[in-house]
Amino acid sequence: MVRTTRLRLDRIASSTRNAHLGPEVIVGDEIVAEEGYVLAVRILGDKSTYNTVEDTTGRMLALRAGDVLAGTLGARRALRGYAGEVPPAIAVGDTINVLNLGGILGRCTSANPDIGPPFEAEVLGSVLAFPELGDRVGRPAHIRDHAVPSAERLEGAAAGVPVVYIAGTCMNAGKTVAATELVRGLARSGLRVGAAKLTGVALMRDSLSMLDAGAVAALTFNDAGAASTRAGMTVPVAKGIFNRLASHPRGRPDVIVAELGDGILGEYGVQDILHDEELMRVGAAHVMCAPDPVGCWGAAELYRDVFRLPITVLTGPATDNEVGRAYVRTALGLPAFNALREAPALVETVRAALAAHAADTGPVAA
Repeated sequence: MVRTTRLRLDRIASSTRNAHLGPEVIVGDEIVAEEGYVLAVRILGDKSTYNTVEDTTGRMLALRAGDVLAGTLGARRALRGYAGEVPPAIAVGDTINVLNLGGILGRCTSANPDIGPPFEAEVLGSVLAFPELGDRVGRPAHIRDHAVPSAERLEGAAAGVPVVYIAGTCMNAGKTVAATELVRGLARSGLRVGAAKLTGVALMRDSLSMLDAGAVAALTFNDAGAASTRAGMTVPVAKGIFNRLASHPRGRPDVIVAELGDGILGEYGVQDILHDEELMRVGAAHVMCAPDPVGCWGAAELYRDVFRLPITVLTGPATDNEVGRAYVRTALGLPAFNALREAPALVETVRAALAAHAADTGPVAA
């Protein structure tokens, strides 16, 4: 028999948002040790770095010893963060870790010295959901509840919406900055812009930045019920997100700006998206972000020889000054514009790619 307890939550992590939790929850002692299930945990100590969690409004809140947190079981494979996994079994009283700012919970297998060890947390139980009115017996809550459905193909209007893909060589390569500036510039030019983050680990921050920049709607893989992404699952998730954006009640977007979190050689399933013919068929522009000239060169090689895709423009820290931009333009023969300092030129380069795509497939609204 499942034993239950009523708890009051101090923090509700953004990764749980599909579960629609309130401040008071019922938890059970039977825990499903699989990605996507929602747990209540108690933070066991204080930290001076990487010590916040994003809540369901997008605010960053401090985590302190004793706080009761609702988070989501999941994995992480971050080069500049934590690596971790869902343990094979979890019981009340076990200790697990908080693996990212979105409240992903698991067992840390490797930490980056720049951010120190992760929070440790005591497992209090599985948060229960009561989906039917009058239910007296709950079931473990999962973030696939109320999720955007995955899809095997682009349906109807989604097949006609051009996509600007933004990828990078690694974490912190400037992808979100580029995505935000492109959303802002394209929206100010009169286009209705949808936004998406298709790969990575659950966090609302990037999609909120794109909404703040003028996107009419923004969705992430977390909205599709995934705590993090991996090879083998990103293509149907991406197609489901594009289908939902294309049928948005405020009207179909003229263009979708889609960020691919992590790097093109990472473990989050970016490669699957770049190899999918249907997703690439709607790709009107490929914006690449890199931290240095070597990254620019490697990205150009991979896009030409492995993905067989054209890079529209290079940006990121490699373009912070004229040295990097000159290398990209002369040695690689590609446009290079810094997203912060040369945003108008970056936007115009992408608009030209949208116009060329429209000449082949149909017009994009002005």
